[in-house]
Amino acid sequence: MKKIFSLILVSCLCFVSTSAASSVPKLFGYQVPKTGSLFVPTSALNDIGVNVKWNPSEQRIDLELGQTKLILTIGKKEAYVNGELVELTELPYSIRGVKYVPLRFVTEKLNLKREWNGDTASVSVIAGEQIAELPVIKQTVDPSKGKPILSEKRTFKVGRQSFSANMVTISLLHPKIRLGVALAHNEIGKVDDLNQMAKKNGAAVAINGSFFNAYTESDIKNPYGNVISGGEQKLKDLSDRRTIFTFDKNNLVKLVAGTDYRERYKEFVLEGAVQAGPRLVKDGKVSLNVVEEGFKDPKILTGGGARSAVGITRDHKLILITLGGATIPQLAEIMKQAGAYQAMNLDGGASSGLYVEGKYLTVPGRQISNAIIVKYE
Repeated sequence: MKKIFSLILVSCLCFVSTSAASSVPKLFGYQVPKTGSLFVPTSALNDIGVNVKWNPSEQRIDLELGQTKLILTIGKKEAYVNGELVELTELPYSIRGVKYVPLRFVTEKLNLKREWNGDTASVSVIAGEQIAELPVIKQTVDPSKGKPILSEKRTFKVGRQSFSANMVTISLLHPKIRLGVALAHNEIGKVDDLNQMAKKNGAAVAINGSFFNAYTESDIKNPYGNVISGGEQKLKDLSDRRTIFTFDKNNLVKLVAGTDYRERYKEFVLEGAVQAGPRLVKDGKVSLNVVEEGFKDPKILTGGGARSAVGITRDHKLILITLGGATIPQLAEIMKQAGAYQAMNLDGGASSGLYVEGKYLTVPGRQISNAIIVKYE
């Protein structure tokens, strides 16, 4: 079984002309240039078995795998492959101590495979049985610049109706952003106020997570589905078919079908996950299949109410939205309009809540079981 590492690829994704790019694969609608222009952090290569050495006095990077040894120098076009001088078209560079080397050159010379993943805007670098999955974005600037958390009120129009929503956008590639799943009192089956869960976990942002047994008279109010927090599977239900919000230690977010998780859960190396659903948006289009996800209430598509949803943009931004009085199809259209390329519904009704930087934007009507949280460290 392949071991999967998910790490950040701070990208310099340059573009080629339309005529030159006619046979170039597309990643999230962007032309992926054959000539490269993508840079991988050396830490990613180290995690898939490449021996990486750094010489600070010479600003030199040595990469070795099997019988092949590469020598690259920060800011210089001269490189060596097993002692033979070659010229680079893209120069290695460093940002805040992280060294980046050209992806295409390194993978080709070290005989590593590359696979583009359009649904997550990522590239997988494969060395034997190990994989490093790296987010890529249409960006040529330092991802640490700009405001990492942006909250706003937005009005969306669906058909003849207008909906006022609280919306928070988080830059997942910002180096100080960390995602988490908070459990009420750090236990499965407990409930707590959303703002208390955020404060206890040092979170700047928190939104309610999965469905749970809110109406039982028992003190134990278990969540439904699979829950992962701090890299540990806190609750496992492989029979649950609903969509799962997942992320790794480097904020690579994916929405995974419950059936896929059941079949492949041992392959996922996840930091956190909550299962809710239904899926709202897939690959930029409204996508609803409530029967396939196991929802049995006939009112799931027609009933209105308070809603919470999570989405992911093509450039690795997380969108959190709460609003009142919408149906699931209306919520799906709203998430699409908000810019989500992938999106799913979270628990709603009295559970719907959104906490941002010390205050509620949406106040839940009850205590909840778990929450998706965002830390600014």
